[in-house]
Amino acid sequence: MLKRSPSLTEQTKQHIKERILNGDFSDGRIPAETELAQVLGVSRTTVRDALSKLENEGFIIRKQGVGTFINQPGLQVKTRLDEIWSYEAALRAHGYTPAVRVLNIHSEHADATATHALNIPAAADVLVIEKLFYEDATPAILTRNVIPVDLFHCQPDAQLAQHPIYDLLEHCCQRRLSYYLSEIVPVTAENGIAARLEIEPATTLLLFDEIGYDVNNQPILWARSWFRDDRIRFRIIRRRA
Repeated sequence: MLKRSPSLTEQTKQHIKERILNGDFSDGRIPAETELAQVLGVSRTTVRDALSKLENEGFIIRKQGVGTFINQPGLQVKTRLDEIWSYEAALRAHGYTPAVRVLNIHSEHADATATHALNIPAAADVLVIEKLFYEDATPAILTRNVIPVDLFHCQPDAQLAQHPIYDLLEHCCQRRLSYYLSEIVPVTAENGIAARLEIEPATTLLLFDEIGYDVNNQPILWARSWFRDDRIRFRIIRRRA
């Protein structure tokens, strides 16, 4: 029986999704809405809404008068780009055993780019947290998070900084990360980045350059993440409008 928090629809969607990924529907057909509702102890409307979400995410195909089926190509989408997730979860979704190492935590004066991104006064103090994420024993993702010092109610240590950045923001800044405005661009690895990721300089990487906003649409985080293209790839499903 499912609980009523945080969201019955989200819990139902996640339950069905996990069963799909676990191969529970060996014939590729999803049970009828009434059957799922009875098993999960929720309304048929909740099941229908959950299936609609899974259809939008590309995990299932619903054919009117025929039934609901697993969309095998959709299972290749390991991480949705329109959701906020931890990098450990992304690496697990790609079949890796993740690990994280905090490289450094330090304060500095914001440069012009950080000042503009975070809408803070010129040369205001910011806290910089740099981390390296491993798949098995190989570095796969390098991150650099920049947060205004004025937001902090407590000083994060290396242990706390190992947690996802949205957890750190809630714990130390009492701010909830609501969404990112993201720019995704290919770049070539500079010497320092290449050394940390254990690759050759000028290797092509995928860069997420992101500004994180709280629930009041205030910028609270400037994040840059470099992904090794040979270790992690992103797929999306594009539909005709």
